[in-house]
Amino acid sequence: MSALPPPSLSVATYNVHACVGMDGVRDPERVAQVIRELDADIVGLQEVDAGYWNAGGVDQLAVLARQTKMHAVAGPTLVERSKSYGNGLLSRRPPTRIQRLDLSVPGFEPRGALVADFDNDDRKMRVVVTHFGLSAAERRAQAERLLSLLDPRPGGIRILLGDFNEWAPRRRMTRLLSACFGPSGRMRTFPSRFPLFALDRIWVTPSTCVTTRRTIKTPLIRVASDHLPVVAELNLPVAVRR
Repeated sequence: MSALPPPSLSVATYNVHACVGMDGVRDPERVAQVIRELDADIVGLQEVDAGYWNAGGVDQLAVLARQTKMHAVAGPTLVERSKSYGNGLLSRRPPTRIQRLDLSVPGFEPRGALVADFDNDDRKMRVVVTHFGLSAAERRAQAERLLSLLDPRPGGIRILLGDFNEWAPRRRMTRLLSACFGPSGRMRTFPSRFPLFALDRIWVTPSTCVTTRRTIKTPLIRVASDHLPVVAELNLPVAVRR
C-alpha cells in the first residue's frame, strides 16, 4: 500500500495599501475578491486601515473577514481612539494564541509584528506577520529586535510573512532573517503594474516544506493594490510537536 501524501497548506502575504488601488479607488470588496482568488489558508496583511487614514472609513479587516469567511486578527501599529492601521491576519482556522510585538525604532513610524500560533491536527505552527520600515538602519534594527523577541526554538513550523521594504538583495536585514528562517525566495512584487522590487517575502522553517512560491498577476490583482501578493504552497510533516 502506498503512503498517503503529506497534507498541504497555502499561505500568502499581501500589502493591501489601505485597499486603495492603482486607480486611486478605495475598495475593500475588491481586495476581498483578490484574497478569495488566492485561495490561501492563511493570509498575512499589511497596511490595513480602520478609519485611521480614511476618516469615517470602515474597518477594512472586518470587511475582508466577512467577505472571505475567514477568521481575522488585527495587529495595529497606529492607534487613535477607535481608529487603527497596521498588520492583520486572516485564517481558515482560528489561532490558539496571539502576541503583538513592538518593533518601533525611535524617530520612525511605529511598526510591529503579529504572532499567531496554530495547533491543527497535531501540527504546531507559528505565523508571524510584519511590515518593516523604509530606512535600511531601521529595518536592520527591526530584524534584530524581532529575532530577539521570538522564541528561538518554538518547535513545529515557523512562517514569516511580510512587506520588508528591502530593495537590495544582500542587505544585513535579509541575511539575519535568512540565517534564522532559511531562504525566502525573491519574487518581484512592487509596483504591481510593472513589478521591479522584491519587497514582499515568505520565509518558512523547515524550508523543505515549501513546494512553490509565486506571485499572482491577474488584471484584478495588478490594480487592487500597489503590491502583488506572494503565495507559498507547503507540504506539512505528518506531525510536528513542540
